[in-house]
Amino acid sequence: MTADRLATRISPLLELLYPEEHAEACRGVVALAEQYADLLRRRHLALPTHRTACLITYGEGIRRHGETPLHTLAAFLHEQVGDVISDVHLLPMFPWTSDDGFAVVDHRVVNPDLGTWDDVGRLAEDYALMFDFVANHTSSSSPWFTGWLARQPGRDGFYLERDPDFDVSRVTRPRTTPLFHPFDRPDGSTAWAWTTFGEDQVDVDVRNPATLLELTDVLLGYLARGASAIRLDAIGFLWKESGTTCLHLPQTHAVIKLWRAVVEHVAPGARLLTETNVPHEENISYFGDGSDEAHLVYQFALPPLVLHSFVSGSSARLTGWASGVGPVSRTATWFNFLASHDGIGLRATEGILDDHERAALVDRTRAHGGGVSMAVRPDGTRTVYELNLSYLDALCTPEEARDAGIVAAKALAAHSILCAFLGIPAIYYHSLVGSAPDHEGMATSRINRRINRAMLDADRLLDELRLDGRRRAVFDGMRHLLDVRRRHEAFSPYGTQQVVSLDDRVVALRRAAGTPDELFCVANVTGQSLTLPTVHGRDVLTGRAVEPLTLGPWGYAWVRPSTTP
Repeated sequence: MTADRLATRISPLLELLYPEEHAEACRGVVALAEQYADLLRRRHLALPTHRTACLITYGEGIRRHGETPLHTLAAFLHEQVGDVISDVHLLPMFPWTSDDGFAVVDHRVVNPDLGTWDDVGRLAEDYALMFDFVANHTSSSSPWFTGWLARQPGRDGFYLERDPDFDVSRVTRPRTTPLFHPFDRPDGSTAWAWTTFGEDQVDVDVRNPATLLELTDVLLGYLARGASAIRLDAIGFLWKESGTTCLHLPQTHAVIKLWRAVVEHVAPGARLLTETNVPHEENISYFGDGSDEAHLVYQFALPPLVLHSFVSGSSARLTGWASGVGPVSRTATWFNFLASHDGIGLRATEGILDDHERAALVDRTRAHGGGVSMAVRPDGTRTVYELNLSYLDALCTPEEARDAGIVAAKALAAHSILCAFLGIPAIYYHSLVGSAPDHEGMATSRINRRINRAMLDADRLLDELRLDGRRRAVFDGMRHLLDVRRRHEAFSPYGTQQVVSLDDRVVALRRAAGTPDELFCVANVTGQSLTLPTVHGRDVLTGRAVEPLTLGPWGYAWVRPSTTP
């Protein structure tokens, strides 16, 4: 794409954002893109394939005394995981002050407690990397914010100060904390700044063209530092407009479309992933027309609906919803996950699960001593936002969680669904190694999400992967699923998927139907054994003939039908 073509593509977007300043803004964005294009012109990135699978981890998720955590992580992945994982999503690896990395002090510096950009580069030699871009807000200790408080030249308009003429009555929030917090300016005055996610996370003001240009420079800098994909954290809240919900506004979509155009100009094949934990229909709006906005969108409904299937013993809700999920385009697809650094979000279940079904998930979480995090609706009422517990334990009753065999069986059955589902599978590092919930971490920090964010000692972990029945069974089973998956083109993230109604006790997905690569993927969500008389062929996970398919409690199979040409 030439500079002129880029300008033509982004000019209407900037005219929507900055009617009075769009021409100047366009010149600034194009000049910045051209600067990075010179750095990145030799970089060639391919689209994801059936061999693509992502690990979600903190840079310090696995540690060893005397080593930088990023070095330890790279060694663990190289020696223990290998190429069953192709991509690594590094959660925020920058200096931070709160929220385990999401209150970023400096977007351009690797946290020295984790390592250096050289460590990141060495990891990128073996894996494609996704960097986290916390674009919506910064730490209150960020030089951007302290400069804004001090009224430094160039920082004017970077943040949002409370304005009595700005109507916030409809603002949608994922937190129960105040929307504005006071901060002292060096001149003795007080600035009340917009804080969607809490006092230490101050929202930037992208209504200022200079702010957009600064953020765009950060994003392109990540590509120059080796990122193959960029996760846009909490991106739905980016633009603020008086009298609106300040969520999913047209201007927010315009910014993402602009960034896609710029990314495709400087690094074709690089991908943008939007993180918007909202009801499904709102979430998928970030695909745009399938070719002009996000390359990847989180499948936020999948984690709670898979969990509901195992808790209720019925796949009806999951399969009913999944019947409406299909291919997006030749360049856009789903980013599927079950667990992450956050909790199990319930917003995506609105309109899918009823109050009784949602309450059963809350009860399961509390039975394990987990946390339940709340959000405030615009009318001031509170609702459940997410469940805080390790996903593997949430699948089980407290009694079942004491049985390593049951934990592994349920974990692998659930992840067989994840790995078979249309899109790219992403596995959280605690799920990969079969971790139990960190109740102590949650209690001592008083942060619910810490229950699933423990940092692991590398040497102890290696011992436990050999000696601990739960860790060993889950880890070996996960690697086998991923290894088999990458060998079958049926799992193309841009391929086809059909949901088949066989029995409410199973999830049944047909991938690449009618082709030589067809696979029939079935998982039993109950503790009952069952036989499916219509399923025949060979299970590619075990190599055994299926005549017909019989599944034990929480059993699963990926069957190459005997009738496939």
